[in-house]
Amino acid sequence: MKTFRFITFLIIAALLTGCASSRSGEVYSRDQARRAQTVQLGTVEFIKHVQIEGTKSGLGTAAGGIAGGVAGSTIGGGSGSTLAALGGAIVGAVAGTAGEEALTRRDGLEITVKLDSGKVLAVVQEADVLFAPGARVRVLTGTDGTTRVEK
Repeated sequence: MKTFRFITFLIIAALLTGCASSRSGEVYSRDQARRAQTVQLGTVEFIKHVQIEGTKSGLGTAAGGIAGGVAGSTIGGGSGSTLAALGGAIVGAVAGTAGEEALTRRDGLEITVKLDSGKVLAVVQEADVLFAPGARVRVLTGTDGTTRVEK
């Protein structure tokens, strides 16, 4: 039974991390490929470390509920098994929701840039590229409003 629970946990974790979309300045979605972007040049003024919350798609809730229900159904017999399955499903759903959010949470940066035009803006993206105050950067904005800061 412990092996079943461990395998179930690994499957749920793999599903949740596979569904996480990237908020990196280095990753483009399929829809963003081959689309024109507006480019503005500027200087990094300030950097703040932030957390980008994880996804809450409902997949974690569903997977946790199913796993909890299956695990709970193995306890007891008859109506006790039904109650245990129901309780396991509820506990599993709550744990799955929290697990999905935690597994897909990312470290991020709020990057404040003073553009050469004099305008100041802040962009939040994953902390996968390091920036320093005073660094010259490019700010790219797509037609869908997606904005990223690049070196």
